[in-house]
Amino acid sequence: MKPSHLVAALALALGLAACSEAPTPAGDASHAEGSAGHGTETDEHGHEESGGHAESGEHSKEAASTVIPAAIAEKSGIEVQPAGEGVIADEHEVQGLLTPIEGRVAEASARFPGAVRSLRADVGDQVRAGRTLATVESNLSLSTYGVTAPISGVVTARNASVGGLAREGTPLFEIADLSQLWVDLHVFGADAQHIQPDVPVTVTRMSDGKTVHTTLERVLPGMATASQSTIARATIENDDGLWRPGSAVKARITVERQPVELMVPLSALQAMDGRDVVFVRTGDTYTARPVEVGVRDGERAQIRSGLRKGEQVVVEESYLIKADIEKEGASHDH
Repeated sequence: MKPSHLVAALALALGLAACSEAPTPAGDASHAEGSAGHGTETDEHGHEESGGHAESGEHSKEAASTVIPAAIAEKSGIEVQPAGEGVIADEHEVQGLLTPIEGRVAEASARFPGAVRSLRADVGDQVRAGRTLATVESNLSLSTYGVTAPISGVVTARNASVGGLAREGTPLFEIADLSQLWVDLHVFGADAQHIQPDVPVTVTRMSDGKTVHTTLERVLPGMATASQSTIARATIENDDGLWRPGSAVKARITVERQPVELMVPLSALQAMDGRDVVFVRTGDTYTARPVEVGVRDGERAQIRSGLRKGEQVVVEESYLIKADIEKEGASHDH
């Protein structure tokens, strides 16, 4: 559990403990005394005790909800939002590779044979078109001339050393414009039949989880020889310069968007007693509500039954509600 979640859970537990120490109202006490006349005993806390199945059912109903004061819920990071209509995306999870865009890679070569007298750029340097990258002393004229960058970009290769011989037409530097990159996504099997250009793509950088949104441009003919996959290509903006050619990425290709009448974020769903539940807030009471889940994507889930539009559903820190309800259920079992 994350440190922030530990703090939230501790705050919730302390708050609820304080609530549970509140004195029992007189009405509750009289109810307990009245119940005793029907052959039901009470414990020292005023809770009814019985070995019958009917009482066990009542305890289950009590364990399905919990009361959390608003101040404690806020400190614990519990957030709610109304359940409502939305869109579920039919998405395909794929992996891919970043590559420079064809036509945006250039070489800086020696015009005349001669000795390299100086080097003024190295791999990784950002250079502008026309910048001098090296000087060469021509064997023909014995004069020195400069080798300049043909385009603006990043130096990705250097094939020269001071004192070395530069032959005519020999590439001394490679420069790539990496302000934009191709993302070549590998799509396998029958999934390739559903992938078409002009659909949304979300690309995720594996190193730090940063995402960018783009659009699929084309599906290449043929298949990748090594992987036997179909290549779907998109272009991304390399604004921070940290998208690097050759890096592997993850991506979600959205094939179709399906409107639904009722949905909740995936963060709202929890599993209890083998069922999917959400927690509905009414005042300060949070109730576990079993729901039937339909289609889902990476962020949202359709709710087919068990929930009404507009009901306030816990969408952040729902696991805290689950933990407290289960704790209440365990205390009743004992």
